[in-house]
Amino acid sequence: MSRGAGGTDGGIGQFFIGLVMLCGGVYMLLQAITVTSSFGMGARIYSFTAFNTSMGLTTGMVMVPFIFGVGMIFYNSRNFLGWLLTIGALSGLLFGVISSIHFHMRSMSAFELITILILSFGGLGLFLRSLRDSSRKSSEDII
Repeated sequence: MSRGAGGTDGGIGQFFIGLVMLCGGVYMLLQAITVTSSFGMGARIYSFTAFNTSMGLTTGMVMVPFIFGVGMIFYNSRNFLGWLLTIGALSGLLFGVISSIHFHMRSMSAFELITILILSFGGLGLFLRSLRDSSRKSSEDII
């Protein structure tokens, strides 16, 4: 006996049509999103307030411990403090880059939005329905 999508008796055609619709809808949604960043060597990546003054840590300031850490590692590769400074500065830079990202939806017509929603959720419904066992009768099929 031949099994369908997901090892069930569901339809393989529904599986692939749903998968293509889902991928097309998600692709169109991701194409409508614009990603910008305010990251730069002089940009503040962390701000905090202490003693009634606002202080900021810029990306250039994070590079100072990185430089010392790399120098310490090249001098003695078993130096724990050098590795700590280097990895800490790199993770701080990575966190700063990620936290400075801004996502914006571009303007689109109602037709484009409806197309994206129908492709995404219709495809997801077909994809999931193909994974059900079609030979089994459930109470929701009767209603």
